[in-house]
Amino acid sequence: MRLFVALEIPSAVRENLAVLIRELRTLAPQAKWVRAENLHVTLKFIGEVPDTKLEAIRKTLSGVHSERPVTLDFRGLGFFPNEKHPRVFWTGIEASANLKALADNLESAAEKFEIPREKRLFSPHLTLARFESPKLTDPFRAAIVENAARDFGSLRTNQFRLIESKLKPTGAEYTTLESFSFATEV
Repeated sequence: MRLFVALEIPSAVRENLAVLIRELRTLAPQAKWVRAENLHVTLKFIGEVPDTKLEAIRKTLSGVHSERPVTLDFRGLGFFPNEKHPRVFWTGIEASANLKALADNLESAAEKFEIPREKRLFSPHLTLARFESPKLTDPFRAAIVENAARDFGSLRTNQFRLIESKLKPTGAEYTTLESFSFATEV
């Protein structure tokens, strides 16, 4: 099974981003756009693991805690690695300091079930689209500039989810296997 740990985003944020995706899709038809129902904030990609490890993963994740919930504000647009060679189009996240600590704790927890640490620094974002060819049209660039300061909403949560991803020709299909509370207050 293919697994990852993520934060669920609120329906209002999801709808605001769905509107943006609908607006931009025609300006970049070559992009592989993420379906709005699949938007989430990945904290740790676990990858392929045998079913026999699932219970150990669940037990380990239940031990990950933070002193307080995380707060995220979704705003801004950008590209990985950059605008000249875009591979990923994203909306940014301004997060409380403890989000990075939570992601670090999940990295440490994953090592217990032999999942290697991520080599890249944790950079919270929501992937909106992926590009095979890194060419952006002028109308698409103009729309990005126009929407650069757009605010999509916020989230305060004390839960993360263990999610299974099944890759299908029509796109990834996600199923939440379990939710975990990492802080007592919301």
